[in-house]
Amino acid sequence: MRVAIIGTRGIPASYGGFETFAQELGIRLATRGHQVTVYGRPHYVDPALDGTDYHGVRIRLLPTIRHKYLDTVVHASLSCVDCVRRPYDVALMCNAANSVFCLLPRWFAIKVAINVDGIERQRRKWNRLGKAYYRFGEWCSVKVAHALVADAEVVAAYYRERYGAHPIVIPYGGDLPRAESQTALARWGLRAGGYVLYVSRLEPENNADVVIRAFRGLETDARLVIVGDAPYADAYKRQLRALAAADERIVFTGFQFGQAYAELQSHAACYVQATEVGGTHPALVEAMGTGRCVIANATPENLEVIGDAGLSYEVNDVEDLRARLRAVLTDPALRAEYGSRAAARVARCYTWESVTNRYEALFRALAAPGGTVP
Repeated sequence: MRVAIIGTRGIPASYGGFETFAQELGIRLATRGHQVTVYGRPHYVDPALDGTDYHGVRIRLLPTIRHKYLDTVVHASLSCVDCVRRPYDVALMCNAANSVFCLLPRWFAIKVAINVDGIERQRRKWNRLGKAYYRFGEWCSVKVAHALVADAEVVAAYYRERYGAHPIVIPYGGDLPRAESQTALARWGLRAGGYVLYVSRLEPENNADVVIRAFRGLETDARLVIVGDAPYADAYKRQLRALAAADERIVFTGFQFGQAYAELQSHAACYVQATEVGGTHPALVEAMGTGRCVIANATPENLEVIGDAGLSYEVNDVEDLRARLRAVLTDPALRAEYGSRAAARVARCYTWESVTNRYEALFRALAAPGGTVP
């Protein structure tokens, strides 16, 4: 099959979850003999890579307007225009906000699947117009897609109840190889098992401030490592750095990918997932996959992922998170127990091979003559 993956910043992954998703799914589909193209943006991917193959996946870079409200939608629209000029069987669009542009490939007989992401209009960073546009994107995705995909049952239930849609639930993979080496840890003066890890875009609804406040109240030699950044959240990032300024135990690393990211995940004492919006959060699944004890903000989406294989705290409750951190950092047996449970849950429910199997089956069904959702 000839498959286009649209709506991400591109590969090699250097930003967030959708980029890692496009990379892991694309490479596995290419290994199985499919022709896969991932569309990307030249300010996230080296322009010299345009038109080249990355582990068998073709990289296609198109321009956009670098602006909080225009970056994604302009690039998605241009990608869909380009898409119809090429003989794709299936286009996978990432993010319901881009769904209106999928009318074009649909008109040109390309089957369209849309991974809707989370319920993005709930994010605090969007103004009233932005939230309205995301609501329109939800509605449009239901009308335009040949198949809707949600990465969490909580998100699928939302689309069923609000729009009468029937999304297919295909989760995110998290079984990335554990890194035994510790070379990158030395860069920030870290030791294996001696730090709490938080990974996310540094935006208000991801609650890095809650994690920092909870950690600052602990008497511990452990450190807090904040991995992530955000291109359009300068005020919030300044707030975080001011909050952490008096505590030398807190480290900001910026975005990390590849070996450095794998080492940070593999050697943390525990991992905190503080997000309150979204579906399945990739870093949470990846932390579980490396056998980390995880502590999650008790949203329905996070609780769905951890099941009985992680700890949770009351939504955005600083004191409750602090109590969970204190318990985990002072009890190696507790960490080991939940780390083992987490790794087993990922092996059972969140492997990239099983994710690829389900997307491949979906794409085959759509690409077949008269193809419909299986």
